[in-house]
Amino acid sequence: MTDSGVEIDVAFAVHDRAVFVPAAETLVLADVHLGKAASSSVDAPIDDGAAVCDRLEQVLAATDPTTVVVAGDLLHSFSRLPRGVERDLDRLTATVDAAGAELLVTPGNHDTMLETVFDGETALEYELADGGTVVCHGHERPETPADQYIVGHDHPALSIEGRKRPCVLYGPAAYEGADVLVLPAFTRLAAGATVNSMAGHDFQTPLVRNPERFYPAVRDDSSGETLWFPPLGTLRKLL
Repeated sequence: MTDSGVEIDVAFAVHDRAVFVPAAETLVLADVHLGKAASSSVDAPIDDGAAVCDRLEQVLAATDPTTVVVAGDLLHSFSRLPRGVERDLDRLTATVDAAGAELLVTPGNHDTMLETVFDGETALEYELADGGTVVCHGHERPETPADQYIVGHDHPALSIEGRKRPCVLYGPAAYEGADVLVLPAFTRLAAGATVNSMAGHDFQTPLVRNPERFYPAVRDDSSGETLWFPPLGTLRKLL
């Protein structure tokens, strides 16, 4: 039971802005958007690549996965690679390698230039070793049947008492009878889409059509706990 008073029985654990699936020994994160800072108009952008790798290293140490899957949008730019992207990608790959894990990417709509800088394994849809979970970016309808889909793409965030927090959205039997798990953007440079009042047509992913059935979860960094909230249809009446 969490402090929010909602009990959810799920086969994954939330860590930072990622999830770990113990049955598959797999860590899944989405929307890293390497190069986003360099693509901005900021004169001296922060080193977002280093920040991503530092946080990823901590999550890897806490979960000890055998596989790391990026659920799309590893890169940010569509038509050109900003300076530093290849360096940041090398950092990320080295971080995963140092943890003894295998890195796999399911390309997203932003990853149009991925093959020019990443020679690792890619797959549009990746079935985890638990035998029931499929990971994909979520910008298109999946073709692989699954009991559960893990996607990114929409960068969900929940506004709580005026503070915007990245959140996981979990919808039991939400897409053709399969559970759907929508991850927040792993990069902290993505503001996130505030889901409090979003309707189905506001989501970009076709896997979310009735968001009122989705349970938001927020990771409390201070306590290390995952706080589950009532489904959005109920929560909207409480906030």
